[in-house]
Amino acid sequence: MPEVTYLEAVRDGMREEMRRDESVYILGEDVGVYGGAFKVTAGFQEEFGESRVIDTPLSESAIVGAAIGSALLGQRPIAEMQFADFIACAFDQIVNMAAKLHYRNGMAVPMVIRGPSGAGTHGGPFHSQSPEGWFAHTPGLKVVVPSTPYDAKGLMKAAVRDDDPVIYFEHKFLYRRIKSEVPEEDYTVPIGKADVKRSGEDMSILTYGAMVHQSLTAAEQLAGEGVDMEVVDLRTILPLDRTAILDSVKKTGKALVVTEDTLSYGVGAEVAAIISQDAFEYLDGPVTRVAAPDTPVPYAPPLEDAFLPNAEKIAAAARQLAAY
Repeated sequence: MPEVTYLEAVRDGMREEMRRDESVYILGEDVGVYGGAFKVTAGFQEEFGESRVIDTPLSESAIVGAAIGSALLGQRPIAEMQFADFIACAFDQIVNMAAKLHYRNGMAVPMVIRGPSGAGTHGGPFHSQSPEGWFAHTPGLKVVVPSTPYDAKGLMKAAVRDDDPVIYFEHKFLYRRIKSEVPEEDYTVPIGKADVKRSGEDMSILTYGAMVHQSLTAAEQLAGEGVDMEVVDLRTILPLDRTAILDSVKKTGKALVVTEDTLSYGVGAEVAAIISQDAFEYLDGPVTRVAAPDTPVPYAPPLEDAFLPNAEKIAAAARQLAAY
């Protein structure tokens, strides 16, 4: 199997689906001639033409609205938000239109919204957010956050083929930093299924996205101290794989929930609530969370480093929980 970067895996997933199905097309700001702000769609317009790789005006609401309309007519659009932060401009289209059309009218809305998200690249408060919690509260949507090239490609292909609107958050810090083997043959990663990235017996880390890699690093540190930690990559935020979460916590008896997003009212809070409600009798310590503080993402590199969870912060929380 060839080794590819996270960015290349996203690209390969889209390219394969566009070759497989002529109803798949891409639209967004600078996705065509320029090849995307991060060059994810470089070469696509040359291969598929301007009718399937469409440069749009700077209007996220229009991009998503056009994607919804074409999805209702049988197309399978992939709409790019140049940065995930800008998805807020299309919030009404997503949560009040795309998410509810199946419920209201029985109509499928097969579309993908790509959102390059996350911090660590010194992008400041308007280019570094983790907006997955905004949409996880909305029935009718599916929300995925891959952490590896294998998952990035497989979840992209699954998202394109899904008949529901899927918001696909890809962490831009991982684009060129993470590389691994990815099959060349056709495959998908099922939406709604978590994956155990590291098996362990003493504590469960429940996480996703870039924090998977920080958690794996922390788990290796703790292994040298005699604490065997299991790392569960949620992969899909909506719907959550409750079975995988509970199975892991019931096995280990301790739960550490790690998110890059800010602490309050987010995905981590929901995971902690599920564990507290449905696995309370299995717990040997309090459900513990590691997350960013409830502030905007700072621009200055030292402040951003202080803001973000990392392996050291995760390891410190794990030591405290292990000693409980």
